[in-house]
Amino acid sequence: MQSWPVQDAKARFSEFLEACLAEGPQVVTKRGTEAAVLVRVDVWRRLQASARPSLKDLLLSDEGRTDELSIPARGQARRRATPALE
Repeated sequence: MQSWPVQDAKARFSEFLEACLAEGPQVVTKRGTEAAVLVRVDVWRRLQASARPSLKDLLLSDEGRTDELSIPARGQARRRATPALE
């Protein structure tokens, strides 16, 4: 992967894009630190499809809601003993 400072990536975007299409992912650096990667759209879609669902997706899905979760009945939970104060 080739690394591009953000200023060069902005100033030479067409070249940056062509390098991505011809050579593969291109890294963008900001102040010497890797900040982003430009990848082909087909690679991005493959990565998105294989990614785990986000917490938001899990919370909104029906799959995350099961009856297997054991929650004690109200008033049945045990409390920790508090240390005696002197």
